[in-house]
Amino acid sequence: MKRFHIAIAVRDLAESIADYSARFAQEPAAAVAGKYAMWRTDLLNFSINQMPERAGQLRHVGFEDDAVTGYSSTIDVNGIEWESFSQKEQDERIVAAYGIPVRQ
Repeated sequence: MKRFHIAIAVRDLAESIADYSARFAQEPAAAVAGKYAMWRTDLLNFSINQMPERAGQLRHVGFEDDAVTGYSSTIDVNGIEWESFSQKEQDERIVAAYGIPVRQ
């Protein structure tokens, strides 16, 4: 499975989880209170981080691709960070960065 990934900063995590859950018609696949939430649809991997000072800003884009091993990050010609990772790699990075998520 290959999904496009987009990560943005949000002002208030709980408020944003409610908003994006309604938009995606599903709860997050993983959430860490006050820090992070992520949704996986058939085509999209969408994550948010509570960063009030950067609310509404793009953090990075990329691809979740189960054919990929490990993790890579590059910067495109416009200064945008692109990540490439497997679902397993992302799940491990979530735990390392934010703690154990609540799975929905």
